[in-house]
Amino acid sequence: LAFQAAPDFVAPSWPAPDRPQQFHLDLTVEDLDTAEKGVLALGAKVLDAEDRSRTWRVYADPAGHPFCLCAC
Repeated sequence: LAFQAAPDFVAPSWPAPDRPQQFHLDLTVEDLDTAEKGVLALGAKVLDAEDRSRTWRVYADPAGHPFCLCAC
């Protein structure tokens, strides 16, 4: 993976199409609840709390980029 600075960066607003995501990561984890505690402690925000029984959850990093934790 490679990243670069974006001087005119505007944080995405998932799922709004006028401010789309710039990248998306799906991270495989052993335990969703444990992994969620870790990413929230690092500053992530829950984006999709509708169905806690499914095997994936959507978050945003502190800059607003969406990512998923997957226990698939």
